Amino acid sequence: MNMKEAELATARLLEVMDRLRAECPWDREQTFDSLRNNTIEETYELVDAITDKNMEGIKEELGDLLLHVVFYSKMGDEAGAFNYADVANGVCDKLIYRHPHVYGDIHADTPEEVKQNWEALKLRKKRRKSGALGGVPQSLPAMVKAFRIGEKAAATGFDWEKKEDVWAKVKEELMEVDAEIEAKDKEHLTDEIGDLFFALINACRLYGIDPEGALERTNKKFIRRFGYVEQRAEELGKTLHEMSLEEMDKYWDECKQQENK
Repeated sequence: MNMKEAELATARLLEVMDRLRAECPWDREQTFDSLRNNTIEETYELVDAITDKNMEGIKEELGDLLLHVVFYSKMGDEAGAFNYADVANGVCDKLIYRHPHVYGDIHADTPEEVKQNWEALKLRKKRRKSGALGGVPQSLPAMVKAFRIGEKAAATGFDWEKKEDVWAKVKEELMEVDAEIEAKDKEHLTDEIGDLFFALINACRLYGIDPEGALERTNKKFIRRFGYVEQRAEELGKTLHEMSLEEMDKYWDECKQQENK
């Protein structure tokens, strides 16, 4: 990357933001609260582009997200609280502090050691009264939150000694789900299914698998195969409601076989 080009592009974006905030009625009336949902939407659009490995889409969505960073920074400047330089310098200071193996004399030879140091430094720096899990945002989606909780707990040493041991916990939780199904206790069943999800998410963490990404792959696979069944039904002049389960299973398996060729 050409550093001069990056500096010019950043200066241009800041200038555009200044003008929009001054002259555009919509941009002028925005607040931190009014932009919040848009920021969440833009973040998910970036995630979609990443999932699809759409490099052009990733570039575009990163630009949209960068706009939000600049927008919030502009509003912070207007309030006399912070500006874009404060935001950029703040993250630089944080990165330098949390990478003592690069900027200091601490040794970290593996990604796991880097992550452990990172979490320990975060906790030490902020001295959270709420403890090691206090930095997990409450508004995170439950699956992402569970993954981060597992990571932060593991960074303190609270983890399975061997990753294979997590499957005993998964089986234990599955047995407890079965027991609550037998007992017909919906409240306890809800708790146990939650415990089962949490154990499975921890298994994903231990095996280096993104649970959100894994589930999204399955979502897309289901949509693709179900769409194939719908298409075959249409070719036969039927609706899905007019097909038997055996017929639908037949075309589902047919789609699977085509995928595996």
